[in-house]
Amino acid sequence: MNDFIAIKNIQEVIDRKVLLPTVVLWNRLEGRPRTKNFIRALRAEVRDPLWMLCKQWQTGEFKGDDAGSPIFAKVHMATTELTKYQPGDAAIQNFDRSAPLEAIVEQRPLPYNVQQHILSLDIRLLMGRQWLKYLQSAGLSALKTQYLQHPSYQIIEPDPASRSDAFLTAHPAVWQSFSAMAGRAMDGANLYFYLKADTQHHAYDGITLTSDGDKTTIDGLAGKFVQWYEQLFYQPDQGQNDAWLPQQLEYQFAVSAPQHGAEKTMTAEEYYQGRLDWYNLDVDPARESLGDGNGSPPVEGKSTLSFFPTAIQFEGMPNTRWWTFEEGKTNFGDIKPDTTDINKLLLMEFGLVYANDWFLVPFQLPVGSIADVQGLAVTNVFGERIWVTASGSGSDENWQRWAMYNLSVKGSNDVRADTSLLLLPTVPKIQEGKPLEELWFVRDEVANMVWGIEKNIPLITGRSKPGNEAGRELFSRLESILDGEIEGGLVVPDIPEASAAIRYQLMQGVPENWIPMIPVHLDNNNREIQLQRASMPRIILGDPNPPEKIKPRTVLLRQGLDQQTPQPYFLHEEEVPRAGIQVTQAYQRTRWNNGQVFCWLGVKKQTGRGEGSSGLAFDRVKPVNQRLRRALRGQ
Repeated sequence: MNDFIAIKNIQEVIDRKVLLPTVVLWNRLEGRPRTKNFIRALRAEVRDPLWMLCKQWQTGEFKGDDAGSPIFAKVHMATTELTKYQPGDAAIQNFDRSAPLEAIVEQRPLPYNVQQHILSLDIRLLMGRQWLKYLQSAGLSALKTQYLQHPSYQIIEPDPASRSDAFLTAHPAVWQSFSAMAGRAMDGANLYFYLKADTQHHAYDGITLTSDGDKTTIDGLAGKFVQWYEQLFYQPDQGQNDAWLPQQLEYQFAVSAPQHGAEKTMTAEEYYQGRLDWYNLDVDPARESLGDGNGSPPVEGKSTLSFFPTAIQFEGMPNTRWWTFEEGKTNFGDIKPDTTDINKLLLMEFGLVYANDWFLVPFQLPVGSIADVQGLAVTNVFGERIWVTASGSGSDENWQRWAMYNLSVKGSNDVRADTSLLLLPTVPKIQEGKPLEELWFVRDEVANMVWGIEKNIPLITGRSKPGNEAGRELFSRLESILDGEIEGGLVVPDIPEASAAIRYQLMQGVPENWIPMIPVHLDNNNREIQLQRASMPRIILGDPNPPEKIKPRTVLLRQGLDQQTPQPYFLHEEEVPRAGIQVTQAYQRTRWNNGQVFCWLGVKKQTGRGEGSSGLAFDRVKPVNQRLRRALRGQ
């Protein structure tokens, strides 16, 4: 036997240990194993209770900590419900629980007009088909031809020789759609706008009817048509419910609930992630009330609940007994977190170390409510009654305070932390369509500018197209129209013939989907600046007309352009970091708790992909191309 492990005189070793303490060389319960096969030992057979007791002693299961299991508990809960809602700086409204809060906050008006042209042709045709179906179901299908030829509801084919229609004829898909639908389909959106503009407007205005009884029938169909469309798409009523702030490219709203005879106000000043939940809101102690709006009827209540605590169980939870194997669906041991993955580390610690320290208190709450645990008393098996306080209680400014699902308090004052639970009427899943618009804001350090790049623009047909491709098609179309005008006898200024092979260029152009954002000073401020939307000139060689200004084609960047009196658009300079930002607008769809489907147009913002270079340059010498030669010679 190995002399290093086997000891011939154990008494001599014990005597020496008193003089020189050492660490023992073995760590087994059996001093001298008789075999190397551990299969039978690991079986933990029931007929060997002494071995099992030894293993329990070895794993520390016999170590007592005087902690009794809870057997009875009583909780006192105070609840209140949200009653007021304010989108941005708009008027205060009653809090609506009939729709998801995401749809209420994110709703944006659907784009129907841009640059004096119609937009969203697919929805317009859908609405027109629905109206014609109503007429057919009422036995008025004979009026179909009149509606198709009505000046306000007809689809007009664009003129390929017109510069104003180049916006349509530049894209083959758009031109083909208008050619196919002209005289064969009805613009139902114009009918809807006409009915909503004035209560005195009727759907039969401009239509020749055979009898006065048809007017009553059409009025009933008009009300049904308006109700159908407003249920199909959830959008703000004439922009009054719009919480979008174009100057900051984010949503802003506030909600409030009555509490203790006063009002608890919570605000969301920077919501743009596309996933709305409690962490987007902060308690605003400076606003004692949201406003003078009536709001919904206040619902406050207090209740005391007695219950038997039930231990929480979840898949993959470690069992307290060592010989029991856990469910393998959730394997916490297979998680490989990085040193910066704090969330993963917290999840592992919760699931592996403190798994059996959590108990369930069932308490049902309606959506749109706030719950505050005012007292919790727990009785354990030793008969001890323990008063449990919230883990996140204390000062809100205490940096060592940690809590989950708690709201933050705005400001830096030393105030009490808010430990209430906010249950918003949100949905767990939202289906998002392809981006209808995609806009990038990037910083160009070479040109010392900020650019709004229209990566995807909405076409007239309702689909989107890359902005650079659409810009090239439009520019090419304008060049072809100019060629036709020159060949048709357009007067070209008399310019001396130039024989030089090079030319001087004052400025190098940029792609048409790059919209400049120039810095301007704030009013009455010489230090702070903001970004203002500007325009680049569209220079077509040989065009005797003054260059046109290139206007953006995305709704997000056309803020204020489509009004009767165009308004400038300003963007806060701090909203565009060095990494840039990416803003997308897409259709959203979800199903509410009553089964109703909601569709709306929402905006989402995320971090960009870094800086960009527009290629803008000045004072360049370039070779003369054939098109310029012909323009200079008047040919």
